[in-house]
Amino acid sequence: MRYRPLLPVLCALWLGPACAQALPQRPPETLAPASWISAVNPDSSVTWRLWAPAAHAVDVVTGATPDRYVSHPMQKDDQGIWSFTSAPLQPNLYEYFFNVDGFRSIDTGSAMPKPQRQVNTSLILVPGSLLDERQVPHGEIHTLTWHSTVLDRERQLSVWVPPGSDSRKEALPVLYFYHGFGDTGLSALIQARLPQIMDNLLAEGKIVPMLVVIPDTETDMAGIVPETFAPATRRDTFYARNALAADKELTQEIIPHIAQRYNVRSDAEGRALAGLSQGGYQTLVSGMRHLDQFAWLGIFSGVTTETVPDFRVSAQLKKASAVNHQLKLLSLSAGEEDIITGRDMTALKAQLEQLKIDHDWHSYPALGHEMDVWRPAYIEFVQKLFR
Repeated sequence: MRYRPLLPVLCALWLGPACAQALPQRPPETLAPASWISAVNPDSSVTWRLWAPAAHAVDVVTGATPDRYVSHPMQKDDQGIWSFTSAPLQPNLYEYFFNVDGFRSIDTGSAMPKPQRQVNTSLILVPGSLLDERQVPHGEIHTLTWHSTVLDRERQLSVWVPPGSDSRKEALPVLYFYHGFGDTGLSALIQARLPQIMDNLLAEGKIVPMLVVIPDTETDMAGIVPETFAPATRRDTFYARNALAADKELTQEIIPHIAQRYNVRSDAEGRALAGLSQGGYQTLVSGMRHLDQFAWLGIFSGVTTETVPDFRVSAQLKKASAVNHQLKLLSLSAGEEDIITGRDMTALKAQLEQLKIDHDWHSYPALGHEMDVWRPAYIEFVQKLFR
């Protein structure tokens, strides 16, 4: 006995037969999946496809933030498949979504949604860069879960462990890396492509073996859940409260957990801290509050203490000689067209220059608040660590 799909039946009962007839179900079984899913072509162009026979207009929208979105009108064939083919693209991981008659949709034919707390974007990889999975020795991704007494909730983080660690006797240095607002810990693994970057750089001899620990930047404590704050109030309330809670979690729980689980260095020169966007703010707060515990800091497009309460950061920065003595590297990176935290970063740069604090500054032309800034910034930063 064949059962009719439930949704068309309910549609027909409530709204009449016309509704059930108009409601699209799935691509016909006569169509091979390759004919209706998005794909990279041999010339590195991308053909985006969406099966939506009842839609009146479909665009594929590319770009990382609303100020940089580009809409590409798609064309429908007689099978109900909408498509658009780009020009050849540079090797990279690209973000996109579909606008279907005004409805924003991920690519339902793709297994690569962008990891976010509210998923609304998909990813597609054009091969030919450090982001590829190459035939090299691969590290491992460990997932650690524990009950946080600081936050009174279950917490989880990821650890990239370099290949050969089981036979390595010397203690490893550790990089702690924080993701940005609205993302999850999977963002660093899937969108930033940190495992592939680390595998490939290590195989090329461009980095030293290290652990990369990826906590969740959002603490989700009562009263500081990000979804409950309007964008206009985040700087005055959410960022500061969350940063203090995450700082306690880092220093009182995460660092001790890593030391207990792995053979790692305990000296400041064996610890680095970095992050992007909100994670850059976390790096600034925790790095300066605990200057004796880290010798390497990377702040990529971070919200900074020029616009958010600083929790001792400004006072610490006034001790320029102590900061310069302690830090082997303080690296700042931002896109030149970043309208979200660009002014934060240039203000921090000016503050460091005025106080005569040593730092590196990396500006990325024609780019905004996006991974095309943060991946190269990470790649450059990680190659300088622990040397």
